Amino acid sequence: MIENLNNRLIKYQDLIPSKKPFVESKLEGHKDRSVYSIIGPGVTEELKGISLTEPHGFNLGGVDTAPNNGSSLHSHTTAEVFLIHKGPWKFFWGVNGKDGEVVLNKGDIVSFPINMFRGFKNVGSERSIMYTILGRDDPGVITWSPEVLKKAKNTGMVLLDDNSIVDTTQEKIPENKSVLAPLNDEEVKTFDIYRPEDIEKCIIRYQDLQLNNDTNTGLNFISYIENFQIDNKTLPPMISHNQLGFTFGAVFGNQFSLKNFYSLDTHEIYIPLEGKWKIYCEDQEIIINPMDTFSVPVKLKRRFESLEDKGFMYIVREKID
Repeated sequence: MIENLNNRLIKYQDLIPSKKPFVESKLEGHKDRSVYSIIGPGVTEELKGISLTEPHGFNLGGVDTAPNNGSSLHSHTTAEVFLIHKGPWKFFWGVNGKDGEVVLNKGDIVSFPINMFRGFKNVGSERSIMYTILGRDDPGVITWSPEVLKKAKNTGMVLLDDNSIVDTTQEKIPENKSVLAPLNDEEVKTFDIYRPEDIEKCIIRYQDLQLNNDTNTGLNFISYIENFQIDNKTLPPMISHNQLGFTFGAVFGNQFSLKNFYSLDTHEIYIPLEGKWKIYCEDQEIIINPMDTFSVPVKLKRRFESLEDKGFMYIVREKID
């Protein structure tokens, strides 16, 4: 029996927020935000809930902040790709945040390399939201720049050696755990340095997309990460980051309609950026909206179409190395 498709639809309004997700949550500029674990636990240090726990080969999360709020400088051991649904957001990088910065907007994509410090802030006048893809089922833990842990400790927040956080103004540190020390100078030197022109190669701007536009069918495709196969086409990636654990592309067009069914032996999710989309899965169908996430049952035949003149939908697929 085919699973009810509604069980695999994650609506934005149903996401489970973590209000104090990280050790820096009491610092100014980090207090008014919600972090969501949509698929998998992500790297949240205070996990409140996961919308879909089934392993997909990658994690999908979300962050929603008030103006002038965001995340402090940190690094990951796996891929981190940002999908901006509403902006603008300023990204900055380097151990002190001084190596470069860039402002990105709705529909822009940035894939930050591993082993580098990066942070971001909502620089708009309204709440903004973006989703993040983290590589692998286990995306590891966050490494904070030294100043973040030092400033957080002054507010009473400490990160422990098991990656949990404790607010020492409200509770004691368990006897069998210890506080994680900030990186020393020698450890900081092991992290990579990137110039603005290096990170520019990791950015695809929505307004600058040069697309494979088939004027006869109106079917448009793009590959962001890894080779992306769809509709008997193989698209080379626009960002040359490999072995991340997933492939990442998008489809769009005026009244886009993929006519032929296809199936995959690995996980695949759809995330609309623009317009409503109808997803056909064999004899079932479901409608998804911008910022919704739909996980297609593995091996099930599927196809999709845009229900509006302007449609744009991200597709993320598990990639087994």
